[in-house]
Amino acid sequence: MGEARHMKRASRVVFSVFIAIALLYVVYFMPLPLYIFKPGTAEDIHPMVHVKQAAEEKGKFMLTTVQVADATVFGYLMSYVRPYEELRLKRDLLRNNETEAEYSQRQEVVMLTSQADAIQAVYNRLKIPYHISKDGVVIQQVYPNVPAHDVLQAGDTIVKIDDKPIQTMDEVRAGVTGKKAGESVSISYKRKGVIQTKDIALATLPADPSAQPAEASRVGLGVVLSELHSVKAESEEQQVAIQAGDIGGPSAGLMFSLEIYNQLTPGDITKGYKVAGTGEIDPEGHVGVIGGIQHKIVAADRAGAEIFFSPADYKAPTGQTIPNYSDAKKRADELGTKMTVVPVATMDEALDYLAKLPAKTGS
Repeated sequence: MGEARHMKRASRVVFSVFIAIALLYVVYFMPLPLYIFKPGTAEDIHPMVHVKQAAEEKGKFMLTTVQVADATVFGYLMSYVRPYEELRLKRDLLRNNETEAEYSQRQEVVMLTSQADAIQAVYNRLKIPYHISKDGVVIQQVYPNVPAHDVLQAGDTIVKIDDKPIQTMDEVRAGVTGKKAGESVSISYKRKGVIQTKDIALATLPADPSAQPAEASRVGLGVVLSELHSVKAESEEQQVAIQAGDIGGPSAGLMFSLEIYNQLTPGDITKGYKVAGTGEIDPEGHVGVIGGIQHKIVAADRAGAEIFFSPADYKAPTGQTIPNYSDAKKRADELGTKMTVVPVATMDEALDYLAKLPAKTGS
């Protein structure tokens, strides 16, 4: 009898430990279908931008980031207690059933595009001759339930189709045009610096809504592609290279353009100030609105920024307003920061603001 009671107590202990471990996992480790957005960092851009004869800066330009983390039950509950955290459904960020790895790859591609656009914007402003170099086609997403899904993945660069070199999306389309579903093509692709070649069967895909004329269906690999390109100055002395590490997304474009401009022109437009900011940029120098600006204001304030460039609120032709400056100013007021928030719609507006600043005393 004593041994039976001992065994029963031991079983209860084991069961209790198991339940405790399960509860710990559910509360602290099991991901929810949510992301937590919170202030990230303010990064000095000067070390990321390289030209042959870069001048010293007395101040600094800083890009700002948003930290994104998987939400657990614990994180979900704490987000209501911790200041400046925001919950968002994963499905609102992931497009067309893309995976989180594919989302990260898309952010990497748009960062590279924003860097090229920032370089173009400055070259156009300074009338520096340049040309666009096509650097290949990278896969951003592979559709489920197509043969390519077992071979290709986001981040792969398509090098050849049936021994024909590939540099543009039009060349990819040409490589599968006229072929039937089930027919295989030879795909050479680069992954982590290694080129592999596999035969992949084509699949029937949904109609492309942008196709002219409209098609009921089409045949292809079942991948979402993006063209990579770089901007090459005619003079090597004016060539710009950017190495931003693992920072993703399009919103550092404006700040990259200011740093590039500073390195390619005489003087120092920082004038000794710590200047943070955010905003997409196009090759003509227009600044576009971005997401998460209320978190970036916090990151800039924590880094001691004195000036923050924000995209101006965008008024769409439909009459809808997409806030950026107003959200940034509201958060800055909540913080009680001494940082000046400046709305800009173009790179030139940011440059004009800096040109009118007095040099910082003691800088």
